[in-house]
Amino acid sequence: MFTGIIEEIGELVSIEKEKSNIHFTLKAEMSQDLKVDQSLSHNGCCLTVVSRSDTKYTVTAIQETLDKTNLNDWKVGSQINLERCMKADGRFDGHIVQGHVDCVAQCVNVQDLNGSWKFSFTYEAPHRTVEKGSVTINGTSLTVVESAENSFSVCIIPYTYQHTNFHEFSVGSIVNLEFDIFGKYIQRYLNQIV
Repeated sequence: MFTGIIEEIGELVSIEKEKSNIHFTLKAEMSQDLKVDQSLSHNGCCLTVVSRSDTKYTVTAIQETLDKTNLNDWKVGSQINLERCMKADGRFDGHIVQGHVDCVAQCVNVQDLNGSWKFSFTYEAPHRTVEKGSVTINGTSLTVVESAENSFSVCIIPYTYQHTNFHEFSVGSIVNLEFDIFGKYIQRYLNQIV
């Protein structure tokens, strides 16, 4: 489980295809603290560390993961939002994030608000965001500003803009999206009783 508070931006340094799987190697300061078999959020996608050194580590994505995320768009040099699993005794600064990407979304507008930024996204999924509710974009826990069917917007403060890969987003960028777990369960329950 994660909280959506990004710890570090890692750099993708190698991509290796093996049958239908892809092995991604990233350079990150946290590499020295990682262990093989540890779960780590990569742009909101939970992947398992399969090997590591003091400066780099490797994770593997299977076809199911590749089909539902933006990992196929990653290139050597891509900047990836990283977060380790939440400690049981840690603070819960964001919201409950599973690292299970629901779908991808496309950035359709970036508005400079003279000190902050408003990003608007569209997506195709049966879920819906709720104004002032939580959503996870590329692993970053955010509050929804505006919500409509298959679209929503969020506002980003300068700290988040600089310390996540939001500073690389532009119109057309494809991002990983995880809807709020409580909202998904409520929606499923309501669909069953209707």
